[in-house]
Amino acid sequence: MTRKLAAYAAGLMACSSFTAPAFAQDNDEEAQPEARSNVIIVTATRRAEDVQDIPIAVTAVTPEALEKQGVVNVQNITQVSPSFSTSSAQIASGSVVLRIRGVGTTSNNIGFESAVGIFIDGAYQSRPGVALSEFVDIERVEVLRGPQGTLFGRNTSAGALNITTVAPDVTEFGGFVNASYGNYDLMSVQGAVNVPVIEDTMAIRLTGAYRDRDGFVDLLDPNGNKIGESNTIDQFLVRGQIGFEGDSGIRVRLIGDYSESDNTCCAAVELLASPNETNGVYAALGLGPRGGNAHTQPATTPFDQSAAEAALGRRTATVNRLPLASVEQWGLTGEIQIPIGDNADLIYIGSYRDFDSVESYDTDFSGLDFFDVDNLNTQIETMTHELRLQGEAMDGALQWLVGGYFSDEKIEAVTNFSLGSDTDPFYGAFVGGAFGPAPIQTFTGVNPAGTTSTNRYFQDAESWSVFTHNVLEVADGLKLHAGLRWSDESKNGGYQQLANNNPACLSGIQRLQGGQLPGALAPIIIGLGCFGFTAPAIGQPGLPLPREYDVNFSDEELIYTGKVSYEFDAPVTAYASFTHGYKSGGINLDVTAAVDGADPTFLSEEVDAYELGVKALLLDDAVTLNLAFFHEEFDNLQILEFTGAAFATFNVPEAISTGVEMESIIRPDENLTFNLGLTLTDARYPDDCAGTITAPQVTELCGNELTNAPDIVAIAGMNYERDIGTNLMWFFNGQVRTESDRRTSTQASNPGSNGAILLPYDIQDGNTKLNLRAGIGAQDESWMLEVWGVNVTDVVTRGVTFNTTLRGSPGYTARSSFIQEPRTYGVTLRTKF
Repeated sequence: MTRKLAAYAAGLMACSSFTAPAFAQDNDEEAQPEARSNVIIVTATRRAEDVQDIPIAVTAVTPEALEKQGVVNVQNITQVSPSFSTSSAQIASGSVVLRIRGVGTTSNNIGFESAVGIFIDGAYQSRPGVALSEFVDIERVEVLRGPQGTLFGRNTSAGALNITTVAPDVTEFGGFVNASYGNYDLMSVQGAVNVPVIEDTMAIRLTGAYRDRDGFVDLLDPNGNKIGESNTIDQFLVRGQIGFEGDSGIRVRLIGDYSESDNTCCAAVELLASPNETNGVYAALGLGPRGGNAHTQPATTPFDQSAAEAALGRRTATVNRLPLASVEQWGLTGEIQIPIGDNADLIYIGSYRDFDSVESYDTDFSGLDFFDVDNLNTQIETMTHELRLQGEAMDGALQWLVGGYFSDEKIEAVTNFSLGSDTDPFYGAFVGGAFGPAPIQTFTGVNPAGTTSTNRYFQDAESWSVFTHNVLEVADGLKLHAGLRWSDESKNGGYQQLANNNPACLSGIQRLQGGQLPGALAPIIIGLGCFGFTAPAIGQPGLPLPREYDVNFSDEELIYTGKVSYEFDAPVTAYASFTHGYKSGGINLDVTAAVDGADPTFLSEEVDAYELGVKALLLDDAVTLNLAFFHEEFDNLQILEFTGAAFATFNVPEAISTGVEMESIIRPDENLTFNLGLTLTDARYPDDCAGTITAPQVTELCGNELTNAPDIVAIAGMNYERDIGTNLMWFFNGQVRTESDRRTSTQASNPGSNGAILLPYDIQDGNTKLNLRAGIGAQDESWMLEVWGVNVTDVVTRGVTFNTTLRGSPGYTARSSFIQEPRTYGVTLRTKF
């Protein structure tokens, strides 16, 4: 790390005496060893163990931490884990990106799978969008940092989220109800009830949640009238469970859940206007003074930081239609644990999930009636099975585990694209007005308005593996850990054009081929008149148009890990590990994937990860201090890049993430807790990252940082609790999260410019966000009234920045961004019974 990073880190640690986060502790006394207090039991090793004893860098977050930091879904975990980050873009169900240690996979393409695997109650969730339901009745969230493939299987090359919901309690009736109201007319209700139906044997647990909130980006029509809001929330979740515990030790848990959401999501704020928005071309062609964008005020020259920040602060976007997203999903999960003798257990976890989303949006990011997604219907069906046999031998010196895994996933996405009434005038503006207000109609004799295309993408994927993970204590406190997993992946997928109505394209091609139009016009006729997303699928050599494809992909890999750990008497545990991880390649499910005979598949991603760690409890358990030093080398890192008019997929031969992580909890007394989390990361493409590849989209990445991977992230805060008299108590919790500068788009410069043309507003400046919460209630927790604020200083930051090519871009391109959550605040009433 540089001196700048070291100095910054030292300053943050110096201020930890008055700030702290929320790696809250599990106070379940029955789960704690007698000689230890403040223990968190986790299942990061597929066994219930104290988080301080396992040689894995893991952040474990309990329900109290989730509540006090306002963590209501996967995306909010950034508030409690400095090594974890998220970003999202236009598609509510499919554009969420999860990153750990700066590494993740952009997911706008349904064929791409996340590098951060998500597991809920032991069951794999195939896409981040599937796991965006409300966090309610959660027992624990574990952020496992670094590749986790030997135990957690599929697609964990960067890490994993292991989420555990509260299981039925066969001994006691109980439950809770929470209600919140906040700004943006937030209304939220959560609740659960636990009912033992056969005492000490069977129980039922029912959980529900509803959340409704207005959006924080105002949507304007071309006339400047507000027609709606973006980033709204309207969703509910219900979950039912049956738990069984037999006298013989057999345990069964069955879980069923159903959720719906209907949101207006998501619009981008324009940061930089294209020249066509200021040079009068739009007005001259009848598209209004700024092509339907006259009521937003972006920067008009590149790198005018103050103007771009002002545009972000206004939180307005011009559109010709509301972005709508409707998601419905349901799932079943079953777990059976059967004792085998005195020292082993047979464990089966199976799941089935059905996910269905319907979305529509204005994809030219302007007030023009140009290019729209009228309907995007995505369906994902996933079935998983895992069987493990695990136990102990050699008087407990050996912990052994063997298992098998199988998953079957079916994906189908059907998209209806259309071109509107402003299409031809926009084309006229795009070429600078040189061919008048209707160049496509002039050249082809056909007005492109009304063009439609219906495209289908599909994939069937099967994955199966066998694995083992074993721990041998070779001497007192000295343990060797070894894990192997052989994984086999096979996929069949492709693209079909179900319907197409684009006579302008066909007419233009006929005229070009017949010599009625000069060959110099081919880029305009094919690039604009055909327009890739709505072009007929008649691609052939020399004619760069979409073509249908149906291809297979298969790969297999041996994943392995070796670790050594030693537990000192303090107690302090030190460990060293090496892991070879893997993330399957696949198929680019996009209309442009096979243009000009391109291969629509992409390679598998591999990682070699080295880690040194220390976990310590000091000063009679008053201080917890965990350190991890890591170095991860990725081969064929999978990249999905939005070019402004299409999605390109490719592999970068090499990427590296190196750094250090620190988490600390300080408990001066029983009332006060200080916490600190710090991550220093250098996640980058090395200067020679391209290897033998010469494509500019790869070579231009070399020497740059990975996207949304700040060098420094720190979380710090405090929690103070105190009784009032014999019945009441109160608490105050404060947390600050600070990060250094980060890049927010895939490329730092326009590919092919050799880095000479930097993209405006690519860098999100370093920022600090503050959360506060205070409450008063009963000492027995029967009720609690809280007031809270998240991002209380209203810091506006960008998650994704991209080229807005379809605003018209001769010269420098327009730039837009999806912004992150603004200030929210409100009150919450909690009750328990």
